[in-house]
Amino acid sequence: MEERNWNILESNSEDNFSIKQQVERYLTHYKWFVLSVIVFLLCGFLYLRYATPQYNVKASVLIKDDKKGGLASELGSFADLTSFGGIKSNVDNELEVLKSRTLVEKTVLDLSLNISYYADGRIKSSELYKESAIKAEFFDKSDDFYTKDTIFTVRPVSPLKFKLESEDGKTIGEYQFGASIELPFAKMIVLQNEEKIKDVKHSTIIKLTRLERVTNNYLAKLQVTSVNKTSSVLSLSIVDSVKELGKDFLNTLILNYNKDAKNDKDAVARGTEAFINNRLASITKELDTVEGDMEMFKKENRVTDIVSEAKAFLSSATDYQKEYLKNQTKIKIVEEVDAMLSKATNEDMIPSNLIQDEGNTSGLIQQYNSMVLNKKRLSKDGTPDNPTIQNLDQQLTGLRLSIRKSLDNLAQSLNVNERDLKRQGAILGGKIGEIPTQERESRSIGRKQEVKEALYLYLLQKREENAITLNVSAPNSKVIDYAYANPLPISPNSSIVYLMALLIGLFLPFVVIYVYDLLDTKIKNRADVEGKVAVPFIGDVPRSESHDELISANSRSSSAEAMRIIRTNMDFILNQVPDGAAKTIFMTSTFPKEGKTFVSVNLAGTFALSGKKVLLIGLDVRNPKLDEYMNLPSRGVTNYLSIKEADLKDYIVRQEGYEHFDVLPAGVIPPNPAELLMSTKIELMFESLKKEYDYIVVDTAPVSLVTDTLLIAKYADAFIYVVRANYLDKRMLKIPDTLYKEKKLPNMSILLNDTDTTKGYGYGYGYGYGYGYGVEVVTEPWYKRILNLIKKS
Repeated sequence: MEERNWNILESNSEDNFSIKQQVERYLTHYKWFVLSVIVFLLCGFLYLRYATPQYNVKASVLIKDDKKGGLASELGSFADLTSFGGIKSNVDNELEVLKSRTLVEKTVLDLSLNISYYADGRIKSSELYKESAIKAEFFDKSDDFYTKDTIFTVRPVSPLKFKLESEDGKTIGEYQFGASIELPFAKMIVLQNEEKIKDVKHSTIIKLTRLERVTNNYLAKLQVTSVNKTSSVLSLSIVDSVKELGKDFLNTLILNYNKDAKNDKDAVARGTEAFINNRLASITKELDTVEGDMEMFKKENRVTDIVSEAKAFLSSATDYQKEYLKNQTKIKIVEEVDAMLSKATNEDMIPSNLIQDEGNTSGLIQQYNSMVLNKKRLSKDGTPDNPTIQNLDQQLTGLRLSIRKSLDNLAQSLNVNERDLKRQGAILGGKIGEIPTQERESRSIGRKQEVKEALYLYLLQKREENAITLNVSAPNSKVIDYAYANPLPISPNSSIVYLMALLIGLFLPFVVIYVYDLLDTKIKNRADVEGKVAVPFIGDVPRSESHDELISANSRSSSAEAMRIIRTNMDFILNQVPDGAAKTIFMTSTFPKEGKTFVSVNLAGTFALSGKKVLLIGLDVRNPKLDEYMNLPSRGVTNYLSIKEADLKDYIVRQEGYEHFDVLPAGVIPPNPAELLMSTKIELMFESLKKEYDYIVVDTAPVSLVTDTLLIAKYADAFIYVVRANYLDKRMLKIPDTLYKEKKLPNMSILLNDTDTTKGYGYGYGYGYGYGYGVEVVTEPWYKRILNLIKKS
């Protein structure tokens, strides 16, 4: 058997997976790929034709953020004012504010985006914005006005009148432009712009959408992002079908953002102003009270400046103390001089420099001392009795009395002065004693006054700062780029749409074919058989153009050529059969209708055309099919086996049109087919027939349904297991594989029947040999030629 498995050796030499085969599998369906591509490209064209283009609108703003080097304030000249030091923003916080529902909703209301206008078209309605010739104004709105979803259609019937239709197409009424229309939720006035209106019959759809839905729509479309982490620049973008609408939305959003920020600052400033004014009024009253208390205190205490007067009192007290001490010294001196004068004689001198500038006392003492000196000088030359000396003594005695009297007067004067100094000192001491109390009271009143004055001045300063803030407030952001719409739509992108259409057009047939092949478990071609089972592959038979006609000598069809190839292959398989003995070939299959009878008939005919004596036996006694291909009697093998004295030659029929082609029909369907096939008469039949024929082709029953074939398998030289393409499940191949491995069918080989060569499977048959007619020329497909050219290059 190893020598006969030449087909297996050939198949094993090839790779299990061939890219070329995979490509060919899909290229056979190229028409579907072309059709799919054309259809999807057409769909892409229609989509681009009627799809609403979407434009990307962008704007950028600079947020005041000192941490990130943000906006330089226009109020730099007021930078020293504390009210302007607090104008700071956090970029992340402001980003969330710009995306807030409140701000977006206010922008929607400012632009009346809940009221939209559409041009009524045949296929689609195009949204209008500023281009709309019709505008609707609503007033006297009800509470639920912004919760309504309503559609109106305005159909002008004349330059002055129009017809108003509801969403379901019903006519509400006919009105004049500018007239008030009473609606359940508001009053509406429809106006027309004569400059923009093009056609009197042009209809406009007015769509009123509830505010929440419009706000959610713009919240979803609005994108606010930070340019980078180190800057305070924010980028705002929105995608909309109307460029002008997108630009107005972003610009109004930024304007409302700055207005809200300014309003917040102004509200704080106005509240601060009211508070400051109230506090100023209160502080003014309190300050007046404190100043009045200070005035009464000074009047009551007869002071103007306690500190200065205290210094003056202290200075005066010091002076009085010095004078008092000086006066005491003078009194002591006078007392000492008086004591000395009392003890002194006319010859003793009195100190004259102790008492200075005290009236004439000093002069008298000097005069006295001068006379004493004169007496002493005269006493050196004279006696005490000298009249001059006596006269001097008398004068000295008189002077001494005068001096004592002068000293008494001086002592009295100094005593009076002492009493006066004591009295003045007592007065100053009293005043100095009152100074701490007065200073404490003055400081208490002055402290209140200073606090009230400081608070008063502080509030005045803040009121001025607040006034500046109210009139010159800095915005939170600065617009770097106002909203700009890219003139080219971001969607739909024609290149991407056509590319996607092309890819889908190519991919969809591929997926369909792949899924179909994946779910289709039927055997399709030779590749589904070879390599899957160990049974040798003998060949495949293409779909027959004429199922009922037998092969003739002039047949050039693909089926006829396939049969001739199988005949040749069978000769290789049966080369071990001894010469002179008939070569017996049995045909079987897994299930009925796989074409084993068709193959049996045509293979027997092919052998007969080669000049061999051929006998075709129908041993599928349960379901005989030979009579579908040739005209046969009802008697046959079953009749021969059931009749003891029957002559086998009486049941053999010669096939017309062939020189050596005999047929032994199956005969009538017996009640006990298995028992008939197990009889010894069947063995005798084959022994006798093998001596008379070169080839015996036997059509047997399917092996998966009955055991008939296995009962007579020992009489076969070779078995051809017929498998029908597009009929047998691949999982059923385990049956012939098991039979082959268990060697229940001798010299077993597989034949693939009913293959479709038009799909690129198989090798093609019907080569012309110069007969001139009935020749089917199968040219090489165009895709194979391309692949070959690529391979050669």
